[in-house]
Amino acid sequence: MKKGIYILPSLLTSGSMFLGFYAILHAFQGDFVKAAMAILFAAILDGLDGRVARLTQTESRFGVEYDSLADLISFGVAPAVLAYTWALKPFGRFGWLAAFLFLACGALRLARFNIQVDTTESSHFVGLPIPAAAGMIALLVLFVHRLNIVFVNRSFVILFLVYVLAFLMVSSVPFYSFKKFDLIRRKPFSTLVLMVLALVVVISEPEIMLFSFFCLYILSGPAIYLWKLMRGVQPEEEEEIAEDFLL
Repeated sequence: MKKGIYILPSLLTSGSMFLGFYAILHAFQGDFVKAAMAILFAAILDGLDGRVARLTQTESRFGVEYDSLADLISFGVAPAVLAYTWALKPFGRFGWLAAFLFLACGALRLARFNIQVDTTESSHFVGLPIPAAAGMIALLVLFVHRLNIVFVNRSFVILFLVYVLAFLMVSSVPFYSFKKFDLIRRKPFSTLVLMVLALVVVISEPEIMLFSFFCLYILSGPAIYLWKLMRGVQPEEEEEIAEDFLL
């Protein structure tokens, strides 16, 4: 600390935390769309701060700890409050307990990640990343709003989803990390074509397509896990399985 801290990645982390706080305020005010959007933009900044730190060689232990604290607010507290105020409130005690379970599992997920970051394969995460879990809740809000879906048992759907996401965060199910997907190095021409096509598809219906992509990503973890169980995959083969399955 006497040598100072790196400003640029810390500013991005602060921006992510601010958007999480902004989402909490709008969730309490009943503006669920703005709250969901804030969580998604916070996830973008969260993805940028680590990459900026690596590219500029400004990684530090302070940055790691600060990022975890910001993540707990933006992707733990904010989506838990959003889910509760949007759909879980009618359940009373069981509603806020479900929201707290999401928050607690998110905190446990962050703590486990911090102590295992140097011992796990970089190709995949152990358990669902907390930004992905938060993004799933935010995108579900936007998906329902976009299609004007109105159904009586919406709260039961959210309650079930919150439990599933909480379980996946603290599980040992592998999820692809995309850390080895390097956009700086040369890639085949077909890669650019596919990325442009994906961008066009997302822009055409962002709420629907992003929600669909997140659903596929979350389902990919259990699918890889079951595939490993059926094939008896050894730990050293996990990286190849994840890359082949998702890419």
